[in-house]
Amino acid sequence: MAREQLQVLNALDIAKTQLYHFTAIVIAGMGFFTDAYDLFCISLVTKLLGRLYYHQEGSHKPGTLPPNVAAAVNGVAFCGTLSGQLFFGWLGDKMGRKRVYGMTLMIMVVCSIASGLSFGKSPNGVIATLCFFRFWLGFGIGGDYPLSATIMSEYANKKTRGAFIAAVFAMQGFGILGGGMVAIIISAAFNAKFDAPAYQVNATASTVPEADYVWRIILMFGALPAALTYYWRMKMPETARYTALVAKNAKQAAMDMSKVLQVDIEGEQDKVDNLSQEPANSFGLFSKKFLHRHGLHLLGTTSTWFLLDIAFYSQNLFQKDIFSAIGWIPKAETMNAIEEVYKIARAQTLIALCSTVPGYWFTVAFIDRIGRFAIQLMGFFFMTVFMFALAIPYNHWTHKDNRIGFVVMYSLTFFFANFGPNATTFVVPAEIFPARLRSTCHGISAAAGKAGAIVGAFGFLYAAQNKDITKRDAGYPAGIGVRNSLMVLGVINFLGMVFTFLVPESKGKSLEEMSGENEDEQETGVELERQGGQNRTVPV
Repeated sequence: MAREQLQVLNALDIAKTQLYHFTAIVIAGMGFFTDAYDLFCISLVTKLLGRLYYHQEGSHKPGTLPPNVAAAVNGVAFCGTLSGQLFFGWLGDKMGRKRVYGMTLMIMVVCSIASGLSFGKSPNGVIATLCFFRFWLGFGIGGDYPLSATIMSEYANKKTRGAFIAAVFAMQGFGILGGGMVAIIISAAFNAKFDAPAYQVNATASTVPEADYVWRIILMFGALPAALTYYWRMKMPETARYTALVAKNAKQAAMDMSKVLQVDIEGEQDKVDNLSQEPANSFGLFSKKFLHRHGLHLLGTTSTWFLLDIAFYSQNLFQKDIFSAIGWIPKAETMNAIEEVYKIARAQTLIALCSTVPGYWFTVAFIDRIGRFAIQLMGFFFMTVFMFALAIPYNHWTHKDNRIGFVVMYSLTFFFANFGPNATTFVVPAEIFPARLRSTCHGISAAAGKAGAIVGAFGFLYAAQNKDITKRDAGYPAGIGVRNSLMVLGVINFLGMVFTFLVPESKGKSLEEMSGENEDEQETGVELERQGGQNRTVPV
C-alpha cells in the first residue's frame, strides 16, 4: 500500500507546464547541444587531419590517418565519456545534482579549447595532445548524461515528464546540425580566401598551410555554448527529490520549490524521517533487494543502450565513408583539403536536417501519448528493416542513378533511431530507479551505451574496409566491406528490439511509483510480488 506522497513532490507531479520547465530544458539542453557538437565534429575533420599530417609524397591519394591513429581520434572521447558517466553518475547521488553539474561544464569548456590548441607541429605531438584533451572532454560530457536526465526528470510533472526529458536529449540533434553548419561556414570562408587546386592537379598545393586553422576553430567552437550556460546552471536550485529523499532536508526542498512553483509548500520533515527509516528506502546498488526490484530493469536499460549505440555511432561517425563509397561525396583526389571538409559537412548537415532533428522532436511529441516502450520497439524494428533494405541490395544502391534512394533509406534509419531508442534509452533510466541511486543507474546505463559506441567506432572502422586492397584506405587490413557491415548492424538492431521487453513502461506514473520509494514495507509479500511483476513487464 502506497504512503501519502510528500506535498513538495506531489506539487511537482501535478504542476502545470510553466516557464521554469522550459528554462530547465534550455539549461540542460544546451549541455547536450555541446555534447553532440563535441562528440561528432571530429568526424568532419579526420580526413583533413590525414591530409595535413600524413601526406606521402608521390602518392596518388591524399594522406589519411593510419588505422591506429584514426581509431584513437574517433574513439578516445567515447572512452572518456564512459568513465565520466560512471564517475559523475555516482557523484551526482553522493554530492547532489547541482554541485556536480557545474564541474562537468567547466571541464567541457576548458578541454574544447585545449583540443583545438593541440600543441606541436609533428604528427605525433598534435595527435597525442588532441587525444589527451578529447579524452578529458569526453569525461566532462559523460557527466552531463546522468545529471541532465536526472535533473529534468526530478523537475518535471508526471504528465509531460517524458517529453521534457526527451526535449533535453533532442538538443543533441541541434548539436550535430550545429557542428555541420559551423564546419560549412568555416570551410567555405577559408576556401574562398585561400584558393587551392585539387589534389590530382597539385598534391602539395591542394592543402594550404592555413587549413591547419580550420579543424582547430571547428573543435574550439564547442566551448562557446557550454560557457554561455554556466551561470544559469549555477542559479538552478537543487532538485526537491534529492534534497528531500537523499539529503533528508524537507524544509529546504519545500523552500526551493515554493520559489520555483510560486506556491506555499509545507516542509513535512516527519514524513521524510519516516520514509528514510523504511528498509525499502535504504538498500544499496549491490544488494539482493536491488537485484530483486530493479535487476531486470538495469539489464534492460544497459543492453538496449549498448546495442543501439553500436549502430547509431557507427552510422554517425562514418557517414563520410559510406557516402564516399556510394559516390555521394566526390573522390578525395578531385578536391582540395578544405573543399573536402565542406563537402563532408554539407552531406552530414543535410542528413541531420532531414532526418536526425525531426526524429528527436517526433519523440518529444508522442512519448507521453504512446509511451516509451512502443516508441523504442517501433524504432528498433524500422532500424532493422531499413538496415537490411540497404545491405541486401547494396550493389543496386552504389549505381549512380540510385544514390538518392540510398541516402533517403539511410536517412530513415536515423529518423527511426531518434524517433525511437536513441531518445527512449536516455529517458527511461531517469524515471525507474530510486532517487538515491537514480543518477548512478543512469550513468551505468549510459556507460553501457558508450561501450557500444566504442565497439561501433573501432569495429566499423575496420569492418567497413573493402576486401580489395586497391579500394581500401592505406594501412588497413581487409574488412568485410560496407555491405556486410550494414548486415551486422541490422542484426544488432534486431537484438535491441528483443531486449526492449525487459524495460518497464513509465508513462503517466510518478517517479516514486516507478521506484517503489513511497511503498509501505509492511504490505504483504503477495502485493510486493504483484507490483514487481508489473514493473518488470510491459502493460498489455
